[in-house]
Amino acid sequence: MKHIFQKGSNPAKPTLLLLHGTGGNEFDLLPIAEIIDPEASILAVRGNVMENGMPRFFKRLAEGVFDEEDLVFRTKELNSFLDEAAQTYRFDRNSVIAIGYSNGANIAASLLFHFRDALNGAILHHPMVPRRGMDLPDLSGKNIFIAAGKRDQICSPEESIELKTFLENNNANVHLHWENGGHELTLSEVQAASNWYRQLYQK
Repeated sequence: MKHIFQKGSNPAKPTLLLLHGTGGNEFDLLPIAEIIDPEASILAVRGNVMENGMPRFFKRLAEGVFDEEDLVFRTKELNSFLDEAAQTYRFDRNSVIAIGYSNGANIAASLLFHFRDALNGAILHHPMVPRRGMDLPDLSGKNIFIAAGKRDQICSPEESIELKTFLENNNANVHLHWENGGHELTLSEVQAASNWYRQLYQK
């Protein structure tokens, strides 16, 4: 997968996995990672799927309707890539924190749904429920931040609450942060995520 890796100045910090939204690329969330933790290593990945010339992490059938077969395939692909990247760049595979926005948040949530050890935690900006009707792994010890918009027309507030419930029912520690706006990624929610992260991972 096309990506960039930046080694952090503090090896005790997690590696931040950056996952862009539809039409983005591996550079989009670098400024956010700098706000969250300027000392952490960064692995920023570009999605392998193209939709009308726009990179994505998995196919969809329509707005808000995921191609579940492709979602499962791409989730496995990303998880395998993380295994390989950890060996190549010599970072702790068990200390990866995903930061995803929209489509990137959805693939991060799918990693949590499918693989217990894929992520140590996640910051999910405007995610949807990746799949329904499946058994999730035990997510004990996983810390997850969800940023949601009260007027988000792509990801409804009800869906954000549903995702929180799914994760908590499988023992994850979830913090749901509300913004008054829509689907846009705001500085205030990034700052809220930074405060949450620093309480848990600052060393």
